[in-house]
Amino acid sequence: MTPQSTFMIVASVREGQLDKLRTLLASMNKSNTQVDPNNTLVPFAQYSHLHVARFVILEANTADDIKEYGLAPYPWQPALAFLGDCDGDSNIFLAQLVARSEPGLKKIFAHCDDFSSHEINLLNWFKAHSHTPNANYINWIGRTVTQVHEEAILHKKLSAYLQKIVEDIGPGNARAIRQKLLSYIEFEKYEGRLVLTPVEPSSILWTISNLWHKLSIPLFLLLLLPLFLISAPFYAWYLRKLERSDPEIVIRPERQYIETLSLQEDHTITNQFNVLGEVKPGLFRLYTMKFALFLLNYASRHIYNRGFLTRVRTIHFARWVLMDNNRRVYFASNYDGSQESYMDDFINKVGWGLNLVFSNGVSYPQTKWLIKGGAGHEQKFKQTLRRHQLPSEVWYKAYPELTAYEISRNMLIRLGVEVRQANDKQIREWLALI
Repeated sequence: MTPQSTFMIVASVREGQLDKLRTLLASMNKSNTQVDPNNTLVPFAQYSHLHVARFVILEANTADDIKEYGLAPYPWQPALAFLGDCDGDSNIFLAQLVARSEPGLKKIFAHCDDFSSHEINLLNWFKAHSHTPNANYINWIGRTVTQVHEEAILHKKLSAYLQKIVEDIGPGNARAIRQKLLSYIEFEKYEGRLVLTPVEPSSILWTISNLWHKLSIPLFLLLLLPLFLISAPFYAWYLRKLERSDPEIVIRPERQYIETLSLQEDHTITNQFNVLGEVKPGLFRLYTMKFALFLLNYASRHIYNRGFLTRVRTIHFARWVLMDNNRRVYFASNYDGSQESYMDDFINKVGWGLNLVFSNGVSYPQTKWLIKGGAGHEQKFKQTLRRHQLPSEVWYKAYPELTAYEISRNMLIRLGVEVRQANDKQIREWLALI
């Protein structure tokens, strides 16, 4: 398989250039802030290995909340972030991106500090301004953009032809129906109207590296277990002390701001999500968040890598990034359904996981023992997310009409084409997917 990788380039916007930058980025969109995949600046549709991408202006709209801890707000200049997820090595993708779209990218990043469009080596500049996520989630590691598109076409063809077969021979003979479908697929492939590219085997280096990561982390944590056990009572005591003293910051987001965010939502089945906030002061909170993200990244890589993030299956990609010398955390995701249902999914299915990470962020609803409370305070939680949410100026998804569930279903349909079912029951289950 070809595993996916991420990229994220962040640069401060030059003083006085914010409005001009927003106007330029808006020119990449069609009506209703939907991106034109063939826009002249960065024609995303030309990049067959790109799953999702976005341009977002990171603004510290809630920076004043830190005053509740007796601290002055951390200075923050609005910054432009360009991020995405692609098949294969992100460095190779960025090199291809620069080779094809350098003029448009330079026009965009010319609004940023320390950027000279005439003198700069864009690829080196990107590398110097890149941010690696502390935790990263991929719905299905190794499923490529090409695979998603080809399997969607396969499902569409099988679904249409299945209706014709049932009309001709009836629904009773599952084996005959399957054989006719397989013959039809072979004919379509022969005529060049259907392509099912074989899945490439994983490279030996990636396989070894991934296996080493999978085994070495638990072994490392096991070696540290005595230290964890000794320090656990002191950690628990200090945690509860901080949780009891955390100021509760409950501020309802302005209606106008919610309406601005809503303009970008629900145009297709999938939505984008950005949140930027401050980490609570003190090394205790910072390292608690870092350790939680460390565990989350491990689980996403080795446990929740086949369509589910715990019990949530609507997320395509997500990342958590510590920024600004670890004083801020940025979260970005791509998810199916409405924003309200997305938040409800998290509250009902993985609230403890949210608390584990985000309870270390300023103005998050109060928690108890790190995992209780927090997201369980539904209205406070939702208001906090909306206040910290940022709109994407430009957002692209290579397959906007497909949900994560449909993509997984299409993959199972293809598997049923390539692997013979053992009995009539399995054949009927496969036909039910179509």
